[in-house]
Amino acid sequence: MRKFLLVVLVLLVVGLVAADRIGVRVAQNEIGKQVAAQYNLSQQPDVSIHGIPFLTQALQGEYDQIDVGIGDWTQEGITVHDVKVEMRGVNAPLDQVAAGNADNVTARTATASAVLPFDLIKERAPKEVKGIRAKNGNLEVDMAGQVLAFNLNGTAELTVKPSKRGIAITPVKVTTSGISVPLDAVRDRLTWFVPITDLPVGSRISQIDVTDQGLKVAASADNVNLGRLQQTPR
Repeated sequence: MRKFLLVVLVLLVVGLVAADRIGVRVAQNEIGKQVAAQYNLSQQPDVSIHGIPFLTQALQGEYDQIDVGIGDWTQEGITVHDVKVEMRGVNAPLDQVAAGNADNVTARTATASAVLPFDLIKERAPKEVKGIRAKNGNLEVDMAGQVLAFNLNGTAELTVKPSKRGIAITPVKVTTSGISVPLDAVRDRLTWFVPITDLPVGSRISQIDVTDQGLKVAASADNVNLGRLQQTPR
């Protein structure tokens, strides 16, 4: 009898685990569908619900962490890549989610990130910029052309910062033929903007890191109401 009860207990645990895993897959798929519909995405994003057991979180309507991998994202005619959203402390009452109502679905914090490749950045650059890459946390560009009386056949180092107009790219050092060029003379000509200001949690870009793949940008928001997020024009 003891062995029989042990077998029944093992089967019960396995059944609960299976139900839990099936439940999380169904929920992830449904969230992916909703995000794709809300933001008019060309493909359904990847969704990961963290925390075990899932069924307990679902019944309580509280989730530790939900990650959404969107992929490409377009704003102001600019497409960025590898867009990800990490939501923590998600409150989603089961009865409202089951009814398809997202009005009271909130996240304590939501962080979105994306990558802007160098080709995209160069498309917006002045014509004198011929090549672009990462260097010591800033951008370095190759130049060829003339601004005022200066032949810009050399390199320039530029900083990147978020601004109301988008990502501001500004020279801090310009060198041509081994000679430094006065910044005041060429700053305006070699300053440009990439018009990406927000990411898909309704938050403004606040962090930019220069990587070998391009600019990795991030934005965070607190107490996000997921049902009230505005769609971003595509």
